[in-house]
Amino acid sequence: MKAVEISSYGPPGVLRLGERPAPVPGAGELLIRVTASGINRPDVLQRTGNYPVPPGASDIPGLEVAGEIVDGDAQAMAAAGFQKGDRVCALVAGGGYAELCVAPVGQCLPVPKGLSDIEAASLPETFFTVWSNVFDRGRLKAGETFMVQGGTSGIGVTAIQLAKALGDGVNAPATRVIATAGSDDKCDACVKLGADHAINYKTKDFAEEVKSLTGGKGVDVILDMVAGAYVAREVGCMAEDGRIVIIAVQGGTKAEFNAGLVLRKRLTITGSTLRPRSIEFKADIARSLQAKVWPLLESGAIKPVIHSVFPAADAAKAHELMESNQHVGKIVLTWAEQK
Repeated sequence: MKAVEISSYGPPGVLRLGERPAPVPGAGELLIRVTASGINRPDVLQRTGNYPVPPGASDIPGLEVAGEIVDGDAQAMAAAGFQKGDRVCALVAGGGYAELCVAPVGQCLPVPKGLSDIEAASLPETFFTVWSNVFDRGRLKAGETFMVQGGTSGIGVTAIQLAKALGDGVNAPATRVIATAGSDDKCDACVKLGADHAINYKTKDFAEEVKSLTGGKGVDVILDMVAGAYVAREVGCMAEDGRIVIIAVQGGTKAEFNAGLVLRKRLTITGSTLRPRSIEFKADIARSLQAKVWPLLESGAIKPVIHSVFPAADAAKAHELMESNQHVGKIVLTWAEQK
């Protein structure tokens, strides 16, 4: 099979389209002929040598795919309601930038009705991450105020839409969503996706803006991909019993904040990474997504946001775009007619 390999750690140009032996599915696994592969920030970190591959995972980058089931554990496939030829998308621990990819059956989901494989490939990593961290770990409830840092990232566009859809003001109390972004155009994009307010963090102090927007009460849940110096400012603009969930450390791994505020406001500061978690943990998230989120995708209440699609041979260009931070939504590789 053809696969995008990391020839050495470094800039995007180290990505090369090469050939690898086709993976062989084991017990509880499916073999997927990949049509499209989603690109995520952890792929960039892996390429630069800053995100080690978990034990047993493929060294080929890529954490999400969509395509067709071509083989696998027949018993597990049947138990999950799949059969050969079905279109699925899957969360994987590696190996996604390839024409063939093995995935645990519990981490596979049917392609939502009405979506293309390119759209489906943009779903697993961000939807698994947002569901696990915003709703399970962050315990966001309808009617609360939620803020996401980096509202136009793949995670951001997913978090905005999910928070609004699950607190829609009709079936449940309306959730108020605040997003941050690095330009006025990106802020406009956040509002179009459903955010009630968007703050340009390059021209305004998001902590002061949050206090103003909430009448001094603060926000209930923050999804933070920055960490570093942001944590102190987030602690300052949280509501009582608020929860900060850290899922990346783009601003640094060290933070100094007012622990007195944490005590007085009864705050929770937590965090997680998804890639090294167990298959069982991820399968549980998949079940929640299929029951609660896939119907929203099929009805059009939530929509994948695709910024750009690149041929797999141009993976380096896709990574350059990711690192430029100019995108709104997801970047996807396609495996059609690779040479």
